[in-house]
Amino acid sequence: MRAVHTVSSNVCWIGGSGGQIYKTLDAGKSWTSVKIPDCDSLDFRDIHAFDKQTAVAMSAGAAEQDKAKIYRTENGGESWTLVYQTTQTGAFLDGIDFWDEHKGICLGDPVNGKMFILTTEDGGKSWKEIPLQDRPAAMPGEACFAASGTSVLAVGKGNAYIGTGGSSKARIFRSTDFGHSWKVIETAMEAGPTRGIFGLRFTSSKNGIAVGGDYKQTTEPGLNVLTTKDGGETWKLESSTKPAGLKECVAIYHKVNATWNGDTQIRSDNVTLVATGPSGSSYSVDKGKSWNTLGTEPFHAVSFSGHVGYAVGGNGLIGKIDQISSRGKRKKLTFTE
Repeated sequence: MRAVHTVSSNVCWIGGSGGQIYKTLDAGKSWTSVKIPDCDSLDFRDIHAFDKQTAVAMSAGAAEQDKAKIYRTENGGESWTLVYQTTQTGAFLDGIDFWDEHKGICLGDPVNGKMFILTTEDGGKSWKEIPLQDRPAAMPGEACFAASGTSVLAVGKGNAYIGTGGSSKARIFRSTDFGHSWKVIETAMEAGPTRGIFGLRFTSSKNGIAVGGDYKQTTEPGLNVLTTKDGGETWKLESSTKPAGLKECVAIYHKVNATWNGDTQIRSDNVTLVATGPSGSSYSVDKGKSWNTLGTEPFHAVSFSGHVGYAVGGNGLIGKIDQISSRGKRKKLTFTE
């Protein structure tokens, strides 16, 4: 399992390999299979849900093997519609995100030397490829990691961010017009064929964070956190997570009654960052400057709605975080397989 989207404390959708998609409507007490027919060979690496009825699921895999597909349901997963597919050589979808209930973006690995980018304006019912001349150019070997669906991020009123690796530099691509034009920023995150930036998140319109590492050396210590204070114009190599090693996703835990609409500053005392990866989960109460261990379970991705979060990992592992204390200490973490 690498795809997870928490809609509310009670509703969460998850996806994974073998064409598996599940949802809960009772705060994780039970999970219902809403598997898409004839999709056993697909690997759903990202999912975005609007409510308990409507969701968009993205399959990562080689397009020439008929695995680059996007599906949508409007009836809770009872039936699904194939809304996008491509067989272009080299196409490999990495993640999707939405600015609102209408506008969204889908990211894929480079095709013809340019990042592969799709957009939608109807809630994922249809998708269009950004013209090749408008896509940002990739360096040799540069790509995105489809580890948690968070290497692409849609924020606020048209801002989008892409984190990369695979080449000599880990870079962040930034758009302010819903993905139609891009600026490229080099970062100090260590990069290479199996390392770079894996996950992105913003806590306000100006403050953001990126996490990463090496998927071949998942427990290797080192600086793996980037932060920005200017909306992504510049990034600072900030710190190392605890436990050390690859972090594939970072999400925001809010105290009860804290809100976030993608563009409004949240009081810093209402924000705890949670980062997940194969070596375990970390939390930070100071915007990523320092980290402590939350748990050692190997989660790939995590998603929060307020103070309730769900995390997913290998072998069908699902975790639920009910509450983290004001000092960031874990109070309760339960699992279901």
